[in-house]
Amino acid sequence: MTDNLDDLPYRPCAGIMLANTEGKVFVGQRIDKAPEGDAWQMPQGGIDDGEDVEQAALRELGEETGVAPHLVDIIARSREEHFYDLPDDLLGKIWKGKYRGQRQYWFLMRFKGTDADINIETEHAEFSRWQWIAPDRLPHLIVPFKKRLYENIVAEFEALI
Repeated sequence: MTDNLDDLPYRPCAGIMLANTEGKVFVGQRIDKAPEGDAWQMPQGGIDDGEDVEQAALRELGEETGVAPHLVDIIARSREEHFYDLPDDLLGKIWKGKYRGQRQYWFLMRFKGTDADINIETEHAEFSRWQWIAPDRLPHLIVPFKKRLYENIVAEFEALI
């Protein structure tokens, strides 16, 4: 790991705001709870080599929620990438110390399935439980260093949810 944060790149990622037909949004409680306590988040993850961002979003959705692509409609993609930096206490501890944070494109997806179609006990499980919540609650459940990012995503997508 470099000593200079500015030398570290951002990890390219895709994020998914999965909204149901009642206007509520999926959140999962992370298995690896943050030092701050309860850590809830929307599905998100890295973009593999050779994968475009939409493919990554659909793959991550499946890996984290068990939701298949035919059960969602993509409503919107964020106008620009959203960035966040890791707090100092996490630098060098995750992603093998290769990244300073993440740069993410976000997708708003409409869930067309039923709750029975959601299965967080996947091969790459990240959540211990999940729930549907009002979008305005999202920034209050996320770890503090991602709060501004979640506020921006909610502001960009809320009229479409």
